[in-house]
Amino acid sequence: MVQPRKIMCQKLSTNFRECTAIVPFQVPALKPGEALGIVLDVVTKLKKGDAVASTSYGTFAEHLVSKERFLVKVPAAVPEVLPIIVCGLTASMALEYVGHMTHVETALITAAAGATGQFAVQLAKLAGNHVIGTCSSPDKVEYLRSIGCDRPINYREEKVFDVLKKEYPRGVDLVFESVGGRMFEACVNNIARNGRIIVIGAIAGYQDSSTWKHKPSKATTPLPSKLLAKSASVRGFFFNDYFRESQAHTKKLTALV
Repeated sequence: MVQPRKIMCQKLSTNFRECTAIVPFQVPALKPGEALGIVLDVVTKLKKGDAVASTSYGTFAEHLVSKERFLVKVPAAVPEVLPIIVCGLTASMALEYVGHMTHVETALITAAAGATGQFAVQLAKLAGNHVIGTCSSPDKVEYLRSIGCDRPINYREEKVFDVLKKEYPRGVDLVFESVGGRMFEACVNNIARNGRIIVIGAIAGYQDSSTWKHKPSKATTPLPSKLLAKSASVRGFFFNDYFRESQAHTKKLTALV
């Protein structure tokens, strides 16, 4: 009978859960998060001493017991690898499998200076695309420029809809969307023909559910009609549904670090 593996946890990360957890966790609860560690006990494929990453519950502990299918092998249990797990993998897998990212396209990344957004910016640029990124401050504008974003938009100083309509009249080909609400509307209203919108989250409503309650104005054309008119598409990305692809993408991303 296959048994769980025992991992010694060396590095931990709360990532987005620190601000978005529905139920607050009290120490010493075994909070979920990303963890890096070394295999201590093994039954089949992995071997003792292998460095692995896990995103399962119970990572806030000195030792973690996990089934092999929930682990990703990494080159080393070093802090630089932690952001790749979940954040980097989400960007990489969503852009490839849901967004079908190519090159020489116009890509819009919302919340571009965030943990996942900055990965999406760099991967889209690395693929040869023109990258637009939304953010909320002048410092983030400068940061986005430093990682290759061609057109940062500080939505506190410029209206995203107006910038896209004026500077990108043909529309944007690919959208990596994680904000929701009015930001999502701006993306849909400026999508190019055959454009693709990837929805990975809706951070605008994580604290107060405003994203889920937001309703477009009555004068707004219904979403299906907008997509139909442009032969465009909106698809969601949920990390767990693509976990089987995570090993290949971990290898690709760690090679870029």
